[in-house]
Amino acid sequence: MQARAALGFAAGAVGLWSTNALVGKSLLQDHPVSLVQFLQFTGAALVFAAIRLMKQDGAAPERASLVSKASLAAVGVGLVGLVGTMVLQYVAFASMPVIEANLVAYTWPLMVAAAVIGFGSPQRPALLGLASIVGFVGVALVISGGQSQSWLQGNLVGYAAAFGSALCMAFYTIVVGRLPVSPDRLLLPSALIGVVLTFLWCVHDGVGWHADRHLLLGLYLGAGPMGLGYYFWSRALKLEGGGKVAVVAYLTPILSTLLLTLSGERLTVTAMAGAVLVIGSCIAVGLERSEAKSHA
Repeated sequence: MQARAALGFAAGAVGLWSTNALVGKSLLQDHPVSLVQFLQFTGAALVFAAIRLMKQDGAAPERASLVSKASLAAVGVGLVGLVGTMVLQYVAFASMPVIEANLVAYTWPLMVAAAVIGFGSPQRPALLGLASIVGFVGVALVISGGQSQSWLQGNLVGYAAAFGSALCMAFYTIVVGRLPVSPDRLLLPSALIGVVLTFLWCVHDGVGWHADRHLLLGLYLGAGPMGLGYYFWSRALKLEGGGKVAVVAYLTPILSTLLLTLSGERLTVTAMAGAVLVIGSCIAVGLERSEAKSHA
């Protein structure tokens, strides 16, 4: 039952995350990244606050011990995993073709696999290592495939930001399940800090404020992919029992790339070959980890 719940939460997170790049691309065409990020963190903070209020009745006895033992560490993990991942991801979206930034940012499962090889005891480290290497070769092809067939055709800041986003999410995925803190208690302070930081960013950019349909899209990005997506994923990691969550996570680049392609985004032949390698290696890594955990 617990494994099914974990799988359900993970599937919900992946479904929401798969819409992130598509909606983000639409907003970034007419709005600065600072405003999009402010709307995102605002929507996420509202979701986390609502979840926290719904759970408040049974959470009071837990508060004092967590403040003294784990709250500072939890806030740090949340800042890296939520604020770091999303800000860097959207800097990448604004600096290079979204479909390429999305593929690079969603290499975090490969980074998790690399961490398992380095610090864990995988059942088949050679296979896991080979799949990870193939995935990173795919990333290199995506980068080299740009709008023309030249290396690093896109903005170097964008590529660095996409890799940084992947690193932050990999760190969050590895650490969050080990913290003795509920997801809402972990994520709400991080989202509020994100609201403050992105508001100051908007002020610095001199962003104009006006209500339109894009306001709702920005709040959706916060409430959906960022808010509920992170909450569902965090719950799944805390409940995971059979490794199935890992397999579901690797569907994210497949679904998000498919949606971007249907919206008119295109990859060159070289970048498309890289995308196939990235997605294929993610699936291979996910299946291997699932099988290893099932035999453990």
